[in-house]
Amino acid sequence: MGADLRFLLRVTVHLLVLRPLLHLIFGLSVRGRENLPRHGSFILAANHNSHLDILLLFASLPLSMLARTHAVAAKDYFAPHKKLFAAVSFLFQPVWVDRQQRDSDPVATMSRWLAAGENIVIFPEGTRGEAGTIAEFFCGVGKLVARHPEVPVLPVFLLGTERALPRRASLPVPLWHHVNIGPPLAVGGGADEITDALRESILTLARSETARRHRRRSGRRDVKVVAVLGIDGSGKSTLSRRLAENASELASPGGGPALATTCLIGDRLELFAGGGSRSAQPLLKEKLRRWMSAQAKDAKSLARYKIPKMTELLLRNALIGEAKRWYGSDYIFLDGSPLLNMTAWSVLYRPELLDETFCAQAIGVLSGTGRRGPDRARLEREFPELKTMQRLGLTRLSLPDIVFFLDVDPAVSMQRIRSRGEAMQVHETEEKLDRLRTAYRLVMTTCDRQFGVPAFTIDGAGSVEEIVTEARRVLSGIIEQTNQ
Repeated sequence: MGADLRFLLRVTVHLLVLRPLLHLIFGLSVRGRENLPRHGSFILAANHNSHLDILLLFASLPLSMLARTHAVAAKDYFAPHKKLFAAVSFLFQPVWVDRQQRDSDPVATMSRWLAAGENIVIFPEGTRGEAGTIAEFFCGVGKLVARHPEVPVLPVFLLGTERALPRRASLPVPLWHHVNIGPPLAVGGGADEITDALRESILTLARSETARRHRRRSGRRDVKVVAVLGIDGSGKSTLSRRLAENASELASPGGGPALATTCLIGDRLELFAGGGSRSAQPLLKEKLRRWMSAQAKDAKSLARYKIPKMTELLLRNALIGEAKRWYGSDYIFLDGSPLLNMTAWSVLYRPELLDETFCAQAIGVLSGTGRRGPDRARLEREFPELKTMQRLGLTRLSLPDIVFFLDVDPAVSMQRIRSRGEAMQVHETEEKLDRLRTAYRLVMTTCDRQFGVPAFTIDGAGSVEEIVTEARRVLSGIIEQTNQ
């Protein structure tokens, strides 16, 4: 088999088999991928607790780097298992080190690979350590760095594998994994000094990650959820995305110098940091939600639209909790709001119920905060789906912290929808959008009066830049007050 064909097959296996399985079974969040050098060789040095470590590191690399990246592996450990040895050799092109041959020089072997322009992935602990512990480093990594001072060395901290598949475990546990890639080190001195500095840098990444996760667990209520409402064709998708981008350039909560990390839950889930996109590990719920959204768009009647749309909204609501848990976002922006959308959309099915009392009762029931009473009993009679949702524990929808309503005349919205050249959805008529517009206005009033949620209506007739500027001005003022 030729080298090009082997590389193509190797990339295919990584792209279509290993990475999807890793993401589906475990999940993976990567921070610091921007620290990887785009040109030239580099050394990745990581802590080592599990056989999953090498999978995580290779899954964190761009596919273009796979051809020239090689993991340092113990030949004496893998060689007795012929099939495993062949698989590891093919997938990771290791720099084999035989720890039983005392006359061998593994540093010289790695040095030749670096001199040839290749990248090295190394675990300075030498073997898998005890769960949650970073053992002392062997000085070989220091010798390698000292020989190649021109080659950047990047510390990497891996979190999760020590619990998912620790040493002496036979079966993996599906737990989330985190890869934190630090910036290239500027180190000097002898091999021992370099080794100590590298270990300390990985320990620093570990402490930083632990502190960040602790803040996330203990400070979830500080994560602000901002919803942008509007009828189809209003431009709410554009506004919610622009706000998420802009907010990521603001200081993170607490007034510190760090930029915020924002999450957008719209047609797709996106992360932003410093005003730019950041890679986001796809979640299984996100994939299911997008599939259900496609089913709703293809519905030919309101009756068939209801179930897939409700399911999509419930999955979208679940993603709010997932984003808080896994992404550590400072702000979450919603293109719509599962709770408020579900409340407003009821007008398409029962327009005679539309008043502030009904709206407040619906929000209370769907958020799990409503009390029993005549109004609630009436609501359950009119919408029997609510009883099913309550039995399944699905009436815990999140009420946003801030709500924007982009108000646009339905006639204008219909013009914009037609200009897309796409198939019209069942509810995309001027009459239905006008009813939705009225319902959203009522939802905004109810949020403000009954629940104390800041609700702002923005005229959507202006240009995109005018709308974004106005919404950003309002949002910045609220965030500044929060940070004080």
